[in-house]
Amino acid sequence: MMAAEGSNFVQPAIPKFDGHYDHWAMLMENFLRSKEYWELIETGIPIADNKAELTEGQRKTIEGQHLKDLKVKNYLFQAIDRTIMETILHKESSKSIWDSMRQKYQGSTRVKRAQLQALRREFEVLQMKEGEKVDEYFARTLTIANKMKAHGEQMGQVVIIEKILRSMTSRFDYVVCSVEESNDLDNLTIDELQSSLLVHEQRINSHNSGDEQAFKVFYEDRTRGRGRGGPGAFRGRGRGRGKQTFNKATIECYKCHKLGHFQYECPNWEKGAHYA
Repeated sequence: MMAAEGSNFVQPAIPKFDGHYDHWAMLMENFLRSKEYWELIETGIPIADNKAELTEGQRKTIEGQHLKDLKVKNYLFQAIDRTIMETILHKESSKSIWDSMRQKYQGSTRVKRAQLQALRREFEVLQMKEGEKVDEYFARTLTIANKMKAHGEQMGQVVIIEKILRSMTSRFDYVVCSVEESNDLDNLTIDELQSSLLVHEQRINSHNSGDEQAFKVFYEDRTRGRGRGGPGAFRGRGRGRGKQTFNKATIECYKCHKLGHFQYECPNWEKGAHYA
């Protein structure tokens, strides 16, 4: 019965080094402590100055420590990738391997942590600039997000999507509200969101272009005296907004259709009035 229970016991897996030293060291320390081998990492193998003077009991103790150290080295060999292990010069003991790993990667882990904090702050204050295109803003946002992932940040698509929706300029308020109300953000992809915002951007640009063209036609008609209400109406609309300047030589008379004067200044208008 006891044998059956022992055979069902699941051995803990050896933690693989994935580049994040602090996390790996914590898992590996716990693993070695469960095997009662952590003392070899802390103090190393006892070295006898003169083996001839050792008692039989002392000699067996040292041999037992060497055997344990070989087991710990075997665990470390399985946990550390071959390319990294080849950069470790001293492999005489498990302690020398452990100390080399700490010197190589603990400092870089601190640097990565500091860089990640800086990227988090940059991501938090990220805002779309006035006049910035959708593609340009997505490129800026995803560049920072990818750097954060490379430094160990666990960032899902929904975090990036929510950030983008929160930081768009006011001209996208309508489409942002529409996206939030009509989509489940957990199932919405970044590409789908970018596509929706691009369509809205194109509509905005085409609408603004149409407004500019209409104003241009309106202004040209007014300055030539063809607009509704004649030239007097044009001058009245400009009142209070600064003096309107135009070339009178381009003005076309409604009466005689000659250039250079308005209808109320036309000499033919005066003749017609006396005749009546």
